[in-house]
Amino acid sequence: MRIDKDLVAASATPLVLGILAEGDLYGYAILKRVGELSGGNMQWTDGMLYPLLHRLERLGYVNATWGTSEAGRRRKHYAITQTGREALADRQQQWTVVADALRQVWHSAPRPPAVTEGWA
Repeated sequence: MRIDKDLVAASATPLVLGILAEGDLYGYAILKRVGELSGGNMQWTDGMLYPLLHRLERLGYVNATWGTSEAGRRRKHYAITQTGREALADRQQQWTVVADALRQVWHSAPRPPAVTEGWA
């Protein structure tokens, strides 16, 4: 399944903040966690994640520190700040309203007819 670009962009900040609320991680681990949480349906790239992390850092939502992995490689680790936790709580409230509205409209709307492969 392909997730629409607009939906990915809208969910990126709360998703990353939520992941970092679980614990500090480096970029590649965040990418892997997004894939795990989406059942493999969201495969983010470095080019999408790192500009987002830099923006979150500028906003004061995350702190970045250099560390060393078990293999001895230098990696930048990201941690959510108190300001980031407050932003996450706000985003959670917003997404709850959106998800509830979608759930209501989808449950009340008639289902579209199923599309059968091979039929024109």
